[in-house]
Amino acid sequence: MLNFLTAGESHGPQLTGIIEGIPAGLHIDIDAINKELSARQGGYGRGNRQKIEHDQVQFVGGLRHGITLGSPVAMVINNRDHAHWNEIMDPTSPQTPENTLRKVERPRPGHADLVGGMKYRHHDLRNVLERSSARETAMRVAVGAVCKQVLQAAGIDLVGYVQQIGSVNADEKMEINVSKIESEITKNDLRVLDQSKVREVHDLIDKTKRDGDTLGGIIRVVATGVPAGLGSYISWDTKLDAKLAAAVVGVNAMKGVEIGDGFEAATSFGSQVMDEIDWHKGEGFTRNSDHLGGFEGGMTNGMPIIVKAAMKPIPTLYKPLQSVDIETKEVKKANVERSDTTAIVPASIVIESVVAIELAKALTDKFDADNIDRLKEQLATYKEEIKNF
Repeated sequence: MLNFLTAGESHGPQLTGIIEGIPAGLHIDIDAINKELSARQGGYGRGNRQKIEHDQVQFVGGLRHGITLGSPVAMVINNRDHAHWNEIMDPTSPQTPENTLRKVERPRPGHADLVGGMKYRHHDLRNVLERSSARETAMRVAVGAVCKQVLQAAGIDLVGYVQQIGSVNADEKMEINVSKIESEITKNDLRVLDQSKVREVHDLIDKTKRDGDTLGGIIRVVATGVPAGLGSYISWDTKLDAKLAAAVVGVNAMKGVEIGDGFEAATSFGSQVMDEIDWHKGEGFTRNSDHLGGFEGGMTNGMPIIVKAAMKPIPTLYKPLQSVDIETKEVKKANVERSDTTAIVPASIVIESVVAIELAKALTDKFDADNIDRLKEQLATYKEEIKNF
């Protein structure tokens, strides 16, 4: 079973990731992973942290000569900014008055600070925010990039992009084609399809930054080439769309998920939502539309998978909101940490990554995942079987 674990703090020495269940025999393209990590650091509205970090993945287990062994894959991403925080964030040195200078006692509304402190009895909320920081998602992007290579070997492609930033909808109707979408969104620094909205969004981000405020938005992920029958209807915890929804909400600041038409479907008639079934010789069953986002009964139905995520604005405001000092109980302004005006652009890559992870899990659950060639052989046989159903 494919699974993964990450460890590390935002200003600690490094981020660490371990993936179990990656098939043996997969040639890993490290440059492609580093390209994903670089893209995660980009985007209009980012803060100064990204000028310090130059994320590169280092494999320390599970590979030999660039090929997976079937054993756990271990990866490391160094935090360059740790050099400026070494005394404060050293994992093993004793605590002293000097290395607690950046103690955090004024929690930010909307962040994990306060509840995390209450839960784990941390009276320095830095112990919470260092792990609850979105910095951890760099490793999830690396894990997702490995999983994307498993999917690509199986003929599955996906892309995540920004559909809306704040109040500005920057989407554009176009055919569901991953390579064409990727071509369009790389023409700007917002990962949006509608090139005519770029300046308007830039202006909105600039104004928001001047106001000391933050912005959220909507992300859309499209996956093609996914065979019918991943996931299952037999139990609530085997439904793949439910697992995708959980993975998306598991990303920092995500507050809503849609599959296909999502909430719009709730306001429509059934005749407008259900995807009519068709059949073509040599192709098998298909659908005449994709309102349900590639899912029926918790299972993929062979149509493109469509997942949307709603991201709230980042809780760190440079004009901070009211908070309460956890020691004195005095009403004060919330703590201010270095942050972005909006992280919607890198978040689109993170959401793409977690969708890739869940699809790779479903694929390796269904087929023999000891070796990538055997998986591909079984998948080809299965596709032929369901084509002739």
